[in-house]
Amino acid sequence: MNSSPLPNGKQMSDNQSWNSSGSEEDLEAEPGPHGGVAEFSGVLSKWTNYIHGWQDRWVVLKNNTLSYYKSQDEREYGCRGSLCLSKAVITPHEFDECRLDISVNDSVWYLRAMDPEHRNQWIDSIEQHRAESGYGSESSLRRHGSMLSLTSATSGYSATSTSSFKKGHSLREKLAEMETFRDILCRQVDTLQKYFDACADAGCKDELQRDKIVEDDEDDFPTTRSDGEFLHNNHNGSREKLFQSLSTKGINGIDFKGEAITFKATTAGILATLSHCIDLMVKREDSWQRRLDKETEKRRRVEEAYKTALSELKKKSHFGGPDYEEGPNSLINEDEFFDAVEAALDRQDKIEEQTQTEKSRIQRLSPMPSGDAYSTMGTHRFAEKVEEMVKSHMTYSLQDVGGDANWQLVVEEGEMKVYRREVEENGIVLDPLKATHAVKGVTGHEVCHYFWDTDVRNDWETTVENFNIVETLSDNAIIVYQTHKRVWPASQRDVLYLSAIRKIIANNENDPDTWLVCNFSVDHDNAQPSSRCVRAKINIAMICQTLVSPPEGDKEISRDNILCKITYVANVNPGGWAPASVLRAVAKREYPKFLKRFTSYVQEKTAGKPILF
Repeated sequence: MNSSPLPNGKQMSDNQSWNSSGSEEDLEAEPGPHGGVAEFSGVLSKWTNYIHGWQDRWVVLKNNTLSYYKSQDEREYGCRGSLCLSKAVITPHEFDECRLDISVNDSVWYLRAMDPEHRNQWIDSIEQHRAESGYGSESSLRRHGSMLSLTSATSGYSATSTSSFKKGHSLREKLAEMETFRDILCRQVDTLQKYFDACADAGCKDELQRDKIVEDDEDDFPTTRSDGEFLHNNHNGSREKLFQSLSTKGINGIDFKGEAITFKATTAGILATLSHCIDLMVKREDSWQRRLDKETEKRRRVEEAYKTALSELKKKSHFGGPDYEEGPNSLINEDEFFDAVEAALDRQDKIEEQTQTEKSRIQRLSPMPSGDAYSTMGTHRFAEKVEEMVKSHMTYSLQDVGGDANWQLVVEEGEMKVYRREVEENGIVLDPLKATHAVKGVTGHEVCHYFWDTDVRNDWETTVENFNIVETLSDNAIIVYQTHKRVWPASQRDVLYLSAIRKIIANNENDPDTWLVCNFSVDHDNAQPSSRCVRAKINIAMICQTLVSPPEGDKEISRDNILCKITYVANVNPGGWAPASVLRAVAKREYPKFLKRFTSYVQEKTAGKPILF
């Protein structure tokens, strides 16, 4: 029989073993090893931040811990982060079938698998590790820090239970007493059993002797017994001899009365000790129950606080998780979306104001070719498309929209007017915009040159993060790829477009000198769309007409006699969903600022220089 040692050196059998290593202050057992579940690893996309977005990482699940590395080859340099899954909350995303979120307190990992099946494999592996560690179920609190119930104690006394009695040893002492009483009781039972066996044997012998005595009395003959005594037909004498053989002290010298008294005292002691143990266990049970109720209530309050905090967190527009990204399922509402965009644009404006002074100190000498170089169509593969776009803009963009009911005047500041026509397709805002402006002291050639020339693009353009010329088609046509600064929570945009500058040949001598720059989206093998940015589509034109008023007398024409009439049209497809009210509000705010900023730049660059028609 297997047994476990008691503090007094005695042994207890398996079905009576007790775990008394803990205390009332420390009811949680140490978790067992997790080595029973195999390691699981692979590549998952992890949300890094709103600038870099999703990045592939090598993720390892081992011993109930989730760790990630930049790549599989860099495991030897150590992990970049890890989460213990014991208290983690795993949430498959409601809309994205490839995504799962793992949160521990205020730390959240947003992960994406390559497909839904791969995600389910990760979730199953995580749950296996959590189950092996003893966490993750509703009974974990009871299993790791609960009372030893009287029912469970009497049905096996599990050695893995977390009972504890460091505080006072009365129950342990009583258990030792019961062990002693058991030994005494076993010896007494053996003694009484021997007595009863001896009594049974003596009874059989006496019955045989009694039968012989009766036979001798009937024959009335004296009989000599083995002990040498004679039995006569005398009834009183026969009874005396018979009862001498049944003397109580004649069987093995056992004091039956004394043994019975001792047996009774032992059983009474066992019953009294057992009663005392039960009382102690009931008191412990009540104490544990109160502690369990307290812990349950504490857990309920913590869960409520967590839900409240999570709800409040969802209301904050600055939270940088992917659920708050641009999209139809975004957790951020339109007002918060607009506030976040506006705040980001304000920050960009402040940064631009600080750097504008430094930009003005750098004088770039950008020679402007004569108009003849820009009046030809060219022979590149997009030449016909450029010609088509130029004719379309010269035909429709110069039309007056002031009396058209479909166009709304949204901004009017001095000579500047901005119109908008509301158009939506599949929930995406595609509003065409048209702005007219008049700028003194510059020509149409000068305005279009600075708008088209990439060498000075960063001097006046504040929304572009970086750009590069993908291909130069001719002297007046290039293909440009550019990424725009991200305005959180909107996704970052990039555009790939052909930009062409053209001098429009006048049909008669009374037509004003007209220049045009058109930018329209194209495709190119060297600038394919990527998951990092949303590819926007554009069709933009800036048409500039130079009006010259005659100078007084014989004076030469100066910049005071020049007025440039600007028509700017823009058709932009943002390429993804965003709140319509936000897009329209941003367009209303940014287009006038852009025109004023750009025209002021041109006036500054041309001041004091010869006029270029």
